[in-house]
Amino acid sequence: MVGSKLYIGNLYCMVTKSHLLELLSKYGRVRQIDIIEGTGYGFVEMSKPVEALKAKSSLDGKYFLERILQVRLAGSQPLVH
Repeated sequence: MVGSKLYIGNLYCMVTKSHLLELLSKYGRVRQIDIIEGTGYGFVEMSKPVEALKAKSSLDGKYFLERILQVRLAGSQPLVH
């Protein structure tokens, strides 16, 4: 089962919840945003799994506030080649 929570990595050090809300609300309703201060990552919960998948596929590897985002479903492991 696909979840609706995203891991957002490589965040700019001055990113705010408002920045992420503006960015992710284009893909659906944002339920919760948690930025882990001083780490460069956070978690965003969308209201539906399909919204999370749409945001992930649209934003992973995209430039946002001086950084290239890493976006994946929370709890999923990156593929090892």
